[in-house]
Amino acid sequence: MGPLAGLGGVGLDGDLTLEVVDLGSRREVREVSGFLEGFGLGYGTDLDYSVVLRRGGAIVATGSFKGEVLRNMAVSEGERGQGVTATVVTALMGEQTRRGMVHFFVFTTPKSAPMFASLGFGEIARAEPGVALLETGLGSIDGWCRETAGAIRDLPPRRAALVMNCNPFTKGHEALVRRASEENPAVVVLIVSEDRSDIPFADRFRLAREGLKALPNVRAVPSGKYSISDATFPDYFLKSEDGLMAQARLDATIFADRIAPALDISARYLGEEPNCPVTRAYNETLLDVLPRRGVRVEVMPRLGIAGQAISASLVREAWRAGDWATVSDLAPRPTLDYLRAHKAGDPKP
Repeated sequence: MGPLAGLGGVGLDGDLTLEVVDLGSRREVREVSGFLEGFGLGYGTDLDYSVVLRRGGAIVATGSFKGEVLRNMAVSEGERGQGVTATVVTALMGEQTRRGMVHFFVFTTPKSAPMFASLGFGEIARAEPGVALLETGLGSIDGWCRETAGAIRDLPPRRAALVMNCNPFTKGHEALVRRASEENPAVVVLIVSEDRSDIPFADRFRLAREGLKALPNVRAVPSGKYSISDATFPDYFLKSEDGLMAQARLDATIFADRIAPALDISARYLGEEPNCPVTRAYNETLLDVLPRRGVRVEVMPRLGIAGQAISASLVREAWRAGDWATVSDLAPRPTLDYLRAHKAGDPKP
């Protein structure tokens, strides 16, 4: 670890030093992990930057970020109320700003949420007892909701919604959306915006729009930062079960309490998930959370073709193997043409 320069304005007294954690050092990561364990928190490995605050050589506070999201925030009990949290947050946000970020989330516990509210963060949602999500900076969930509502204002009310990664768009996705379009006046398809998939968001979004253009009451829109994102559900992309249920409940709560009312969504459609435990647990959480908040949930059995259940993962496997007959069976023509033009494993365009 090394001292963090240029922090004379954050109010450190003579006994406190702020240091950057070397995320490549097992010793340093173990030390921070041990500190966080005392708060019931895990450290994880999918981080961009971490700092610790020391008094007399001992860690008394720490914080990290991944992208726009502040995480792993912890302060020793004896240091609370002394401006220590503000010191750590200022250091982290300063580095985020240096990297070009203008919007910030904090992923924390409901118990700690008021502390961040006092620092200018506004609460988006919480899932008791585990997690709360707050934000500050340029942009907000209210702004995203207004913008997205404007993009679908010509659709009839009482809409259904689907949230899809579409990595890539398959005939199974098309069948699920088609069913929703037949059973509802209109359908909004939120394509996951987070670029953590084999296929970049811009291409996933384009392929989904092409695959759905025959359905006039359907509109595909970007999901933004508030559905299955690094902020609301980081373990979805890691396919990890650590903290899974709390994150799934947070994501479901944001959808039910903030997104559904703003977009006039009364139903959410899901594809049955027999394989991936993370997606299956997420579906189970949606079935538990959404109906209690007035959003109907419909689950469609997975579509099968030629004896195979269609899944995006199966399409990707066939893509990697150059099995174009299987890709053709499971994916619509625009997806097939795209995959033929892009070799599996190539860097994202």
